[in-house]
Amino acid sequence: MTRRIFAIGDIHGCNHELKQLLARIRPDPLTDTIVFIGDYLDRGPDPRGVIDTLLDLKKTFPHLICLQGNHESMFLNYYLEGRDEEFYFANGGGMTLSSYGLTLTDARTGTGFPEDHLRFLTSLPLYHETVAYLFVHAGLRPGIPLAGQSPEDLLWIRNEFIDSDWDFGKTIVFGHTALCEPLLQANKIGIDTGLVYGGCLTCIELPSRTLSQV
Repeated sequence: MTRRIFAIGDIHGCNHELKQLLARIRPDPLTDTIVFIGDYLDRGPDPRGVIDTLLDLKKTFPHLICLQGNHESMFLNYYLEGRDEEFYFANGGGMTLSSYGLTLTDARTGTGFPEDHLRFLTSLPLYHETVAYLFVHAGLRPGIPLAGQSPEDLLWIRNEFIDSDWDFGKTIVFGHTALCEPLLQANKIGIDTGLVYGGCLTCIELPSRTLSQV
């Protein structure tokens, strides 16, 4: 049985800070759970390094959960289906292609991306649930059961969720919306503190709600 849960906010290609944070929190691979809230790709300098770090962690942490973020969704839509190229690049996708050494032709033809990284990205769940918490990238639409939530809301919702005092039955731990500081409320915890915009990478340890940042 695991003792602690460490939830880590949006990384966006900042592998150096990710490694610093992991060294600071020092999770126990045998007993602790780590939940990454999504958005590993785009905007930052080293998306490939971030995925390498996560894949390395999976080898030693049996209780490692990596959720899908909207940026992973955008990448898969573009790389696998050729959709929304302009939208993807407007949201920092060029940094991901550069990190992987991909040309525009590579991306448009769906070639050159490492197979193990692609398998990882296509395997990411939209949420993770425990007895007391529900972890999701963006949030939930108030008043709708979990089974009825749309993938678009789980990946993209903002104010309708953040401004709501709806009792979801569990504490919702989320990222996606960059905040100046972590949001700590009874019904929700927001841990995207805008690392790629000059803020911090945030981790919250549960159930103690102890914060660590780099």
